[in-house]
Amino acid sequence: MFTNLLAQHFVHNALVAGAIVAVVSGAIGWFVVTRGASFAVHAISELGFTGAAGALVVGLDPIIGMIGGSLCVGLVLGVLSLRGRERDSAIGAVLAFGLGLGVLFLSLYQGYATEATNLLFGSIVGVSDRQVLELVIVATIVLAGVVALYRPLLFSSVDPEGAEARGVPVRALSVAVFLLLALTTAEAIQVVGVLLILTLLITPGAAAERLTPRPGAAIIWSVAIALFCVLGGILLSLVTNAPVSVFVTSLSFACYLVARFVAGPRRRELRAVRAGAGDEGRPAAIAAR
Repeated sequence: MFTNLLAQHFVHNALVAGAIVAVVSGAIGWFVVTRGASFAVHAISELGFTGAAGALVVGLDPIIGMIGGSLCVGLVLGVLSLRGRERDSAIGAVLAFGLGLGVLFLSLYQGYATEATNLLFGSIVGVSDRQVLELVIVATIVLAGVVALYRPLLFSSVDPEGAEARGVPVRALSVAVFLLLALTTAEAIQVVGVLLILTLLITPGAAAERLTPRPGAAIIWSVAIALFCVLGGILLSLVTNAPVSVFVTSLSFACYLVARFVAGPRRRELRAVRAGAGDEGRPAAIAAR
């Protein structure tokens, strides 16, 4: 039975789509964790659903509305460029307002909002060839953006005050990273759904941060963990016939626990590296690559 399922085209699409989402989520997830923007992921994903509901009201594809809503929220959060508790308060205010709009849109829609509500849970085993192509396009854009902005983005993520003092365009980078995060979130929602987006965009990056103090290696670890969780979750689901989300979340949480309790010495090394400074004023984390 398992061998027969592996030969099915929908399984191939699920594995390819899951791998694409895992690579992109793992790559940008480390930056999200380092910048302390985990709450922003929740806001962007929830308001992406609001955009999908709004698209249904005006007769558009909910996927278009989801991407548009995610980008609008990402742009707003990036322009605010706030930090700490002030940023969390601003995100909470935007999230509450957006969810209120989502309720309004759903009440105005006269038909069945199945297409929008399906985005809450995702459908990784129902990914079409067209969706795979769309995922490839979005992934290419996001990864190209990360590569192009890697050094200044890394500097502003690890030491925002130092980056600003040395003339790095911190606000512009904040807008860029939130837009990339919005695209990644909109991409991943189609596969894992709104309710599970934190699994791929937060947990692998959080685990990788504890495994190594070197940013480049941490990103590789984050991608590897995300791939392991997604592909492993799909394969285990085929064997047991249980929901994919159960295994993806369980595997990612297990990886986080292993990284947290087994890699304690590495975590202390990371703190020591970040506490220092390079010879030219750069964070030692950058110099340690």
